[in-house]
Amino acid sequence: MFSKQQIGSPDTALVVGLGRFGRAAARRLNELGVEVLGIDRDPALVSRLALELDNVLVLDATDAEALDQVGLGHVTVAVVGMAHVEASVVTVLKLKEFGIREVWAKASSQTHGEILHRVGADHVIYPEAAAGLRVAHAVARHLIDYFEFEDGFAIARVTAPPSTWERSLAESGVRTEYRVTVVGVKREGEPFHYAEPDTVIREGDHLIISGTKPDLDRFASQG
Repeated sequence: MFSKQQIGSPDTALVVGLGRFGRAAARRLNELGVEVLGIDRDPALVSRLALELDNVLVLDATDAEALDQVGLGHVTVAVVGMAHVEASVVTVLKLKEFGIREVWAKASSQTHGEILHRVGADHVIYPEAAAGLRVAHAVARHLIDYFEFEDGFAIARVTAPPSTWERSLAESGVRTEYRVTVVGVKREGEPFHYAEPDTVIREGDHLIISGTKPDLDRFASQG
């Protein structure tokens, strides 16, 4: 979900809201070697992470006095994953008032996201919408998986179309004809490997491809 490059390699990251989204973020940050402080007002959610993280607290993040007692001077990045719209907005506002350099926040709708931006969120994430887009592309365009970036660029995993079978990537002309780049190839029973011009594609191979959304759709829809 996050990489240390994305979040600016912080010393300590605050994760507010330890539901499914927050737990996933906290665990991943911890795996990346970032010290994580997790907080939630629900004791049950806090207890679920108590054995995995060194610092988890039962706390209402909308309470400025409670946040002040925690001491956020060493926190440079915060991830707000609260489900309640009003609580997430208030929390983002409070965190920016405390001087948190970079705040990531989960939004449940476009309107929610716009409000989060207005109160200071530096990055707004729409996990439900992103998941829906991935499913739609997978169903309509024969894609196994799909990830779209904000600038119209996307990465997808697709079953190799017949036009590429038993030919090297250089011979098939994927880049020149479809303007997509084959980044890697996954063959059943074999590990993933990076694609080279002389890589020969077989029937059943999965290709990791990158390019613009229209170009990926055109390549994948060959069937």
